[in-house]
Amino acid sequence: MRVLGISAYYHDSAAALVVDGEIRAAAQEERFTRKKHDPSFPRHAIDYCLAAGGCSIADVDHVVFYDKPFVKFERLLETYLAFAPRGFTSFRMALPIWLKEKLFQKSMIRQAIRELPRGDDWDGRILFTEHHQSHAASAFFPSPFDEAAILTMDGVGEWSTTTLGIGKGNSLEIVREQHFPHSLGLLYSAFTYYTGFKVNSGEYKIMGLAPYGEPRYVQTILDNLMDLKPDGTFRLNMAYFDYCTGLRMTNARFDALFGGPARRPEELLTQREMDLTASVQKVTEEVVLRLGRSIAEETGQRHLCLAGGVALNCVANGRLLREGPFEQIWIQPAAGDAGGALGAALAACHQLGNQPRQQLNGQLDHMQGAFLGPAFTTAETVAALEAAGAVFDVLDDDAIIAATADALADGKAVGWMQGRMEFGPRALGGRSILGDPRSPTMQKILNLKVKYRESFRPFAPSVLAEDVAEWFELAEASPYMLLVADVVASRRRAMTDEEEALFGIDKLNTVRSEIPAVTHVDYSARIQTVHEATNPRYWRLIQAFRQRTGCPVVVNTSFNVRGEPIVCTPQDAFRCFMGTGIEMLVIGNCRLEKSMQKPELRLDYKAGFELD
Repeated sequence: MRVLGISAYYHDSAAALVVDGEIRAAAQEERFTRKKHDPSFPRHAIDYCLAAGGCSIADVDHVVFYDKPFVKFERLLETYLAFAPRGFTSFRMALPIWLKEKLFQKSMIRQAIRELPRGDDWDGRILFTEHHQSHAASAFFPSPFDEAAILTMDGVGEWSTTTLGIGKGNSLEIVREQHFPHSLGLLYSAFTYYTGFKVNSGEYKIMGLAPYGEPRYVQTILDNLMDLKPDGTFRLNMAYFDYCTGLRMTNARFDALFGGPARRPEELLTQREMDLTASVQKVTEEVVLRLGRSIAEETGQRHLCLAGGVALNCVANGRLLREGPFEQIWIQPAAGDAGGALGAALAACHQLGNQPRQQLNGQLDHMQGAFLGPAFTTAETVAALEAAGAVFDVLDDDAIIAATADALADGKAVGWMQGRMEFGPRALGGRSILGDPRSPTMQKILNLKVKYRESFRPFAPSVLAEDVAEWFELAEASPYMLLVADVVASRRRAMTDEEEALFGIDKLNTVRSEIPAVTHVDYSARIQTVHEATNPRYWRLIQAFRQRTGCPVVVNTSFNVRGEPIVCTPQDAFRCFMGTGIEMLVIGNCRLEKSMQKPELRLDYKAGFELD
């Protein structure tokens, strides 16, 4: 049975193809259109998935959409009626769009399918799963567990904002829900908005900024914004929020509570924003911990699967693993709406089609390391680079590993494009920019001269799975960069009294460990464990770096600049290389040195994308 899952029309559109229970391909539309968080129908992603599966749309049994648009329309309508006459202006603006995109979405999808090659020959069914059912399926079915509790948390689907489910074999049941407007994801997004970052894009900046602040507003949040129960359920005080009916997240009462209006985008960050982010992050962690403990008590399950946008909060995930009741947790790497496309396909395959789950056969899980996107042969890469006017050489496997390891050991920033593209928001060694974590200046260089992004944002370490416990306080696999743990004490550097006294952004340039480029100001790191079975070439590179330096860790950040989707093709990689401070580019077996490129090919790249 072939099932095509799609997510679209909100943000992070994507497609995924599942054949007889096996995940064959998955990709976000943004990677092809080069429009970050592209919400449009995922035509390019579908074309890729079908090609990767060796089929056309006519061969697909079911197309499954990741939520139920009519139920979402019902929620939107009921919410506005409940708050009437507040919000009438935005209601009047939005209603024509809702009527088209919600009530007639099935016909929109069918028409879009007809426009695909052989689309007129397709006679399958269009199915709709509930939004959180899609998230839950994406969390459980690819996991390594035969049985597990499932926790999904995001802004909102149709009505649900948080759900608890139980997965067993090829079955999944949602047993408890929390409904809109009481949403942990929307609370976090409200603080994203209030601190001057873009909603549905800048939430990860909040997590990165939080360690610079003090959580001095935690009690203010709990006393005024949220009634939090011991089991992790809660209600929000909607007197402080405008997201039900307005065109913004918070209101004047929220401003008064926290001492002033929202920060304007790109305005200088102050200690207030740092303290606010630290506070909402601490509250989020507490909610997740309470939910985890109550779920374990209620279900008796030893394993937990996570999905939904809040599951990308790797700091909360790390605390849940360390302090929670579960032996193991597994997080869907495409935890947001893009992953809903995969979950929708898996739900139809296993629950409707009663397909058995695939055997692991020695793999960590069923996600193939999240390497589910396009790959390019050496011949395709050579043709693309020649067409672009690039100067390069082609090396054998051993030579390309050696040359890249030498460049990293020499302190160069390296663009690294290998094999299939990752599915989800994290670059995992397929489309990455790499650096030397021992360098005290690498974090600043990558942020300001390569990524063109805010200086406070931390970078992640990729570490050989065999060596993770020697460098970080983590004994588990973390292949998807979704767990945060501290650098081990033996690798840290003691702070002087003067350094300990620093506040806020002044902490940034203090060397805190043997690997300062990936050590955040609180000694934490967002860890990716690299496994030979999942990503053998990346594993070999880090081994070669270790042989040269004694360090089995490299800096890994996504291959893009701020506001741009992660690169997909050799052409994308070359453009990014020529518009940034990346010093060497490696695509498959092709090596490019910046110093050898034609000066006229350099680009003013940072102005080419809308800020995120």
